[in-house]
Amino acid sequence: MGEPAKITDLEFIFGRIISLATYFALFVAFIMLLIGGFRYLTSGGDPKKAEEAKNTITYALFGLLALVGIWFLLKFIKSFTGIDVTIFQIPTN
Repeated sequence: MGEPAKITDLEFIFGRIISLATYFALFVAFIMLLIGGFRYLTSGGDPKKAEEAKNTITYALFGLLALVGIWFLLKFIKSFTGIDVTIFQIPTN
């Protein structure tokens, strides 16, 4: 049989979950930008549909800005404190 699982194995699992969630959020924001652009182009001059499309684009851009802002915040914390908060480590004694 294999070696039993250790609590430190959670480091890898948690890191993969965060990485996948980040890529998923970027993918969703990009898709929402495309959907908003398509809706805007096909609104046919209807002000209500055009406004809904603009809102979709705006919310997608806010999502992208939030992701970039969080990334810059984490990099700032690393440069200010010297601690890389983007790496999940369980201390072992």
